[in-house]
Amino acid sequence: MATEEPVTARRPGRPGAGAPPVPGEAEILRRGMEAFAELGYDRTSARELARRLGVSHNFINDRYGSKAGFWRAVVDSLLEADQRERERLLGTGADDAERVRAVITHFYQSAVEAPLLARLLADEFGQESERLDYLYEKYVTPTLGPLVPAVERLMAAGRMPAVPMDVLFFAVISPVAGLVQLPLAHRLGRARPVTRESQARTAHELASLVTDGLLGRRP
Repeated sequence: MATEEPVTARRPGRPGAGAPPVPGEAEILRRGMEAFAELGYDRTSARELARRLGVSHNFINDRYGSKAGFWRAVVDSLLEADQRERERLLGTGADDAERVRAVITHFYQSAVEAPLLARLLADEFGQESERLDYLYEKYVTPTLGPLVPAVERLMAAGRMPAVPMDVLFFAVISPVAGLVQLPLAHRLGRARPVTRESQARTAHELASLVTDGLLGRRP
């Protein structure tokens, strides 16, 4: 009697024979960011992710555990390095005002490097979810922790308008729309073509406008 050959289990994410090769990790995360930014988390189905990534339908669960796990991997791939840089800026011995300027400027510069992330965050900040909890606990709180005392000292010294922290937060993050809402920007006169260099100039102009308004011009 013929015996069956043993079935060899595939490792998670490994394509079957004849299947196209799985993209590299960086490319997978980039395509995932595009999907989540364009469609939003709830409208980004496992089927759509598999189509965009060029992988099998069970790839996300095999490699990342779930769609939520993949979303966290996508976000972390861009925000973890930014978080380390913000912590470095906040840890310098600079004057409180200079640290605040540096963090705000870095925020706008980061939006130039990852405009899709800015769109994703704008969507997530507008609804209650475990994802918002994740963003707040892992990225927002570690930034505000050391930044808030510096801001409070500046307000107490009369070097910065005394406003509630939530008002200040949105005064800083809202102008990032000027870097990602390009169709409207063009109607308002933004020159074409938009390049990385032109976006960097716009980020610098936004940072100067916001920080000079909050802290006054540098001497």
